[in-house]
Amino acid sequence: MIRQAPARVPARQTKCLRHDCLTIAEVAGKTFYLETFGCQMNAHDSEKVVGTLLARGYSQVETPEDAGLVLYNTCSIRDKAEQKVFSRLENFKRAGKGKVFGVLGCVAQQEGEKIFERAPHVSLVAGSASYPRLGEMLVQLEAGNRRVTGLSLDTDETFDTPLTRRDNPHRAYITIIEGCDKSCAYCVVPFTRGPERSRTGESVMAEARGLADRGYTEIQLLGQNVNSYRDPSPAGWDFAALLGHVAQIPGIRRVRYTTSHPRDFVREIVDAMDDNPVLCDHVHLPVQSGSSRVLASMDRLYTRDDYMRRIHWLKNARRRYSITTDIIVGFPGETEDDFQRTLELLDETTGGTGVSERDVTPEATRAVCSKLIEGIPQKMRADGLASTGLAILSRGVCGVRGRSLILNLPGSPAGAVDSLQSVIEILPHALELLEGKTDHQDNP
Repeated sequence: MIRQAPARVPARQTKCLRHDCLTIAEVAGKTFYLETFGCQMNAHDSEKVVGTLLARGYSQVETPEDAGLVLYNTCSIRDKAEQKVFSRLENFKRAGKGKVFGVLGCVAQQEGEKIFERAPHVSLVAGSASYPRLGEMLVQLEAGNRRVTGLSLDTDETFDTPLTRRDNPHRAYITIIEGCDKSCAYCVVPFTRGPERSRTGESVMAEARGLADRGYTEIQLLGQNVNSYRDPSPAGWDFAALLGHVAQIPGIRRVRYTTSHPRDFVREIVDAMDDNPVLCDHVHLPVQSGSSRVLASMDRLYTRDDYMRRIHWLKNARRRYSITTDIIVGFPGETEDDFQRTLELLDETTGGTGVSERDVTPEATRAVCSKLIEGIPQKMRADGLASTGLAILSRGVCGVRGRSLILNLPGSPAGAVDSLQSVIEILPHALELLEGKTDHQDNP
């Protein structure tokens, strides 16, 4: 959540006669509140939205109650985040008189003008692809327009702006590519972020140099599919070339990137990382499944062997790399054999001796448990997850020891499970324990 409390200006309230409403310029001295949900891309988008608003004379306040303009930058990957937004809006349905509300981001793009029907007091609905027009949309709001939208995905623009308000004084995000041209069966990103649009290499370098000049030492390059980057200028850099150039900027000590798609993770990226110690020794490479059959159903565009070839590059590189991944358990049609193939892949990746366990908060675990359970009929919970709905065990919730998954869930057998049936059987009990409905003893 991005918050800052600048000096406040007393409110001056005047009726907008044509629309019988209050214009932003006349409410609370052009103040705004922004709450952000979701990924690093959303967090960085919010930094740019804040910068744009500050440049237009707005002041940021700490609470929505103090703001004339209330914005929510939304995420639609998890239902809980989406419901939180509508819960926030519902709270202000009656108490928000005199305020202007806007919904930004993925939920805005996905739901579109239906948001106006569900929350009539909302005045702005804008997806991330429309952010280059943010200034124009603010002008419409300031003029009293109460149905302002930015929902077109037909664009080749990226949200490049010097008006970024950054919160971390040492590390900075740089978006190098927006959108995604893949069509994974479970993913909403192409429908909420639009097609892939890469920035020019020179614009990325100019932003990175400027950050270094201002004392930033770490840069994280962002994109829904960051290694699909292709410089649209005549220079024509690919992602590996861009990494090499950014790593040479004086003053920059660390460069990270996220998130990679295995299809576009080429050997040249490993070579660039080997050659440049400024490039951090970590790669996040989501596998999603160890079964080629399931990967084909997901439309991931690579096989198990393709993925393991990339792991081989990393494990045989000159530098030693940390590798993290994402796994989807229970994809529709997944069988017990498919699940075992995933465990085998993890076994092969870690050499059978690796343990990647992380502590997780009860809130994070509860969210995962709820998502798993809600899509699985009670009568099927003891029969495995195959064909029962999509459920994501994200990184930080599970790890691997040998050929067993590590689940940091109370009630799990010795912390490790090796079958779909075991996963399902422990989740209802784990959720009850986390909610305090039953007593438990921690696993040894």
